Amino acid sequence: MAGHSKWANIKHRKGAVDAKRGKIFTRLIKEITVAARLGGGDPDGNPRLRSAIASARSENMPKDNMIRAIKKGTGEIQGEVYEEILYEGYGPGGIAVLVDCMTDNRTRTVADVRHYFAKSGGNLGESGCVSWMFDKKGQILVAKEGTSEEELMDLALEAGAEDVVETESEFQILTAPEDFDAVREQLEAAGIKFIEAEVTMIPQNTVDVTEEKPAKALLKLLGMLEDHDDVQNVHANCEIDDQLMEHLA
Repeated sequence: MAGHSKWANIKHRKGAVDAKRGKIFTRLIKEITVAARLGGGDPDGNPRLRSAIASARSENMPKDNMIRAIKKGTGEIQGEVYEEILYEGYGPGGIAVLVDCMTDNRTRTVADVRHYFAKSGGNLGESGCVSWMFDKKGQILVAKEGTSEEELMDLALEAGAEDVVETESEFQILTAPEDFDAVREQLEAAGIKFIEAEVTMIPQNTVDVTEEKPAKALLKLLGMLEDHDDVQNVHANCEIDDQLMEHLA
């Protein structure tokens, strides 16, 4: 669990430096469009769309952008047709990496992802080669500062969460994917503020990366993948020491 949480922290630190709101909006618009295409344009009857809209609102996306994305998904207005693809592979040091993509050009995307893996000393694998190492879970991250652990645990478990895990700087609330929306909505109603809330892939076990060379190559790979326009999310089963992270940063 901690390994995933630490990678989440890596992403947040990185995001604070170089994230561009336009790129964030592009990823959210893709998710809204695909959710509407697969489950319809009514968020009340489409949990995935409801969750995507909640994420977009948390990033202060204008309502008009969301409406257009929904209409593209339902076919009311013309737009790109995105395909969801999960790529799997091994990064430097044998780290398992999952790459969630949404693309309108599979050939372009797989070529770029394969190139990134090869460039970093890893390799893109076959479907199923590492996904078995991860569990799909709803994850809500709440900052420890100003949060009562006892109160949060009571609220989360009563709402249907599976577990609340304490990490160095936050609380990690885990849910079954089908319970994620209900838990998130009840916590929001109770005034709980989130660092992040999403359905994601949690590693069953993590691998410690303690040497500078593989750690640097791994972070380069994860960074390149995160920055690609067709990549929605990156998941890795790595654990990197905080001091080494600070040195590399």
